[in-house]
Amino acid sequence: MRKYHALPVALLAALALTACQDGTGTKDEGAARPDPASATVTATHPAEDGVGGKGTSGATGTQGTTGATGTQPTKTDKSAKGGKPTKGATATRVSCNGSNTTVTAQPVRRPLNHMLLTVKNTGSKMCDLTYYPVLRFDEMQWVPRPIKDSKPQAVTTLAPGESGYAGVSLSAADGSGEWGTTGHKLTVGFQGRTPNSDGGPSALPTLPAKGVYYDSTLTVTYWLRDRDDALSY
Repeated sequence: MRKYHALPVALLAALALTACQDGTGTKDEGAARPDPASATVTATHPAEDGVGGKGTSGATGTQGTTGATGTQPTKTDKSAKGGKPTKGATATRVSCNGSNTTVTAQPVRRPLNHMLLTVKNTGSKMCDLTYYPVLRFDEMQWVPRPIKDSKPQAVTTLAPGESGYAGVSLSAADGSGEWGTTGHKLTVGFQGRTPNSDGGPSALPTLPAKGVYYDSTLTVTYWLRDRDDALSY
């Protein structure tokens, strides 16, 4: 599985421009026309610890660490309602991204014009799939909107060997979408522990040889634990 080790700034910038201030994700402002082809795309460095650049304290005995005062490490906390990890979760879990997972993208027959993203934890630690995937076909200069109704009550956490899913609605079944085209390369970006932050290396799942058709109605679900749930939107 190929790995893409930098999430383009253009994607994060576009996402940040439409992000909700309350951390719920991208505003539903309708389909966005791609930016001019002359837009500059610059690589960005992922956070070193893979969790949006926030680590735990050192030998101070603070919550979630083992310090000189003898404080015990924080146990794994359950995720908070609304898809945000709880305080202390980073002590025992890491972010899922292209460095510790394998990612596949498979078009499905039902529902029509849908594709399933599958992320399998290949690392040795539990990892969190936060928020929703940031998708980019080829050199696309706009960010597909998330399906708000698919937002889970808790972060999708994967033990080693477990898989998580996201459903992709590629095009309008009634033909109402605009700018229809066929993509031949897909980049799957991961968000960190705060909305629109860098979650680490992206992934480059292989697409069918004939490519994948999509239009301006392209949307994606949040990361979910159940395959059928991911394809129900």
